[in-house]
Amino acid sequence: MTPVIELEGLGVRFGKRDILKGLTCSLSGRTIGLLGPNGAGKSTLINTLLGFHKPSSGTARIFGHDIRSKITHVRSVVGYMPENDAFIANMTAVAFVRLMGELSGLPSEAALERAHEALFYVGLGEARYRKVGTYSLGMKQLAKLAQAIVHGPKLIILDEPTNGLDPPARQRMVRMIKEMRDAHDVHIVLCSHLLRDVEETCEEVLILKEGRIVHYSNLEEERRANRRFVEMEPIGDTAGLALALEGLGCECAFSGGQRLKAVLSEGIEIRDIYRLAAERDIQLRRLNYRRDTLEDIFLKAMETN
Repeated sequence: MTPVIELEGLGVRFGKRDILKGLTCSLSGRTIGLLGPNGAGKSTLINTLLGFHKPSSGTARIFGHDIRSKITHVRSVVGYMPENDAFIANMTAVAFVRLMGELSGLPSEAALERAHEALFYVGLGEARYRKVGTYSLGMKQLAKLAQAIVHGPKLIILDEPTNGLDPPARQRMVRMIKEMRDAHDVHIVLCSHLLRDVEETCEEVLILKEGRIVHYSNLEEERRANRRFVEMEPIGDTAGLALALEGLGCECAFSGGQRLKAVLSEGIEIRDIYRLAAERDIQLRRLNYRRDTLEDIFLKAMETN
């Protein structure tokens, strides 16, 4: 199976400054989250994949097509929803989306037909003849999504698609991302500061920091790996309880004074913790059965030097 995106020692330099530094990875998920703090290189990576920046070293491939030699083909199979507005305000939405379809390689009549379909799909069918400049923020986000999908791309890059949306509009956008992921032969790259959006929709996550990859994970595998993670607050011989758990093969660590964290080994259940505590006359004031969230994963990645 050909990976969706392959990065092979990809570097980008602006003047004397290295923005992307030897990125190497292979991404094949249906939905891929791209995360990182401001200045991490996320936008530079997107613009490089789209051919707007030339690599200073290495290369990248989308569906096996090298961005150095096949960028025209790459652009024909990629839809891009930018973070910033890039509208012609006096154009109607249907005229604008049609234009974007034509720029993506569709014949004029086919572009018009697909523009109507795309606007109805995102919920702007009744407003498609209004000028884009009169749209609300939420409607402009939907129009940007419509122009990204009008030509039927195999990969859609969404840059902050829920930025500035109120809760109902955000829910609609997230729902459409899930629908596209589940119902169509399309892959999605979602770049967002809202970790909740990524956690709800993405299968894989790539985290950048200072132009480097600091973490990659398959979220489903990550969740399974953390499914037996326990936090507790014992009162009494906490160190003795930790030693007893470690004797059963669990990994333990202290945090915040009396708080004890443990990764349960195979075959160890919550009832075993209560048994060990009772044998040592230890009171368990609090016990939470949890897993690492995407926020935990992100914060750990940000600690990476």
